[in-house]
Amino acid sequence: MLPLTDRAKAPTFSPLYRQIKALLTGSLQGGEWKPGEAIPSELELAARFGVSQGTVRKAIDELAAENLLVRRQGRGTFVASHQEARAQFRFLRLRTEHGEAPGDMHSRILDCRRLRAPVDIARQLRLRSGESVVQVRRLLSFGGRPAVLDEIWLPGGLFKGLTAERLSSHIGPLYALFEEEFGTRMIRASERLRAVSADESVATELRVPVGAPLLLVERTTFTYNDQPVELRRGFYLTDELHYHNELG
Repeated sequence: MLPLTDRAKAPTFSPLYRQIKALLTGSLQGGEWKPGEAIPSELELAARFGVSQGTVRKAIDELAAENLLVRRQGRGTFVASHQEARAQFRFLRLRTEHGEAPGDMHSRILDCRRLRAPVDIARQLRLRSGESVVQVRRLLSFGGRPAVLDEIWLPGGLFKGLTAERLSSHIGPLYALFEEEFGTRMIRASERLRAVSADESVATELRVPVGAPLLLVERTTFTYNDQPVELRRGFYLTDELHYHNELG
């Protein structure tokens, strides 16, 4: 018999594995298990929810396929983290002409400021117009050559205390910083791409002539429950690199 606290959380309709998946996602969202930590074994979770081990396994399989959990042979299942090598540049799609990830990457924070959300930014982040947001401008270079100018917008309420100094002192991907220090895990993203011409400010940072052709990648990144927590506009210089995405 399940304890009353767990009985209230138990699934009530089929398919059971989908209900278990929702319960596990709720525990992840609530911080019961932190990024990088192991979750209970399948047997323990099966006993907790009053279902079979196979049902739990199927739920975990789906969460692993969605990059929320990571199975490690002989060690168990862990909460995925942006600190892991395979996840650090999960959303960076730049490749060389040979299909390889570009090396010798350097990230430089140009600016970080807090301001009231413009109407279009508020709409995309599902904020009230004029609500606080943090705007970050960052330059990515490969082999000493600028390649991407990012304009990043974040909800101010979630990222209190984020400064240019804190961003610049962090070693590793920004998403790992957001995850560790602000409790915000980026789990999926939606992107739109279009061709644009470099205006004066973008041209200056990327060291290209005004009017140079660029690829604009507009990304909305979501945390649990499909809540948008980042809007990123990246201006990509693709004369030596290309944007790569695998379908199917």
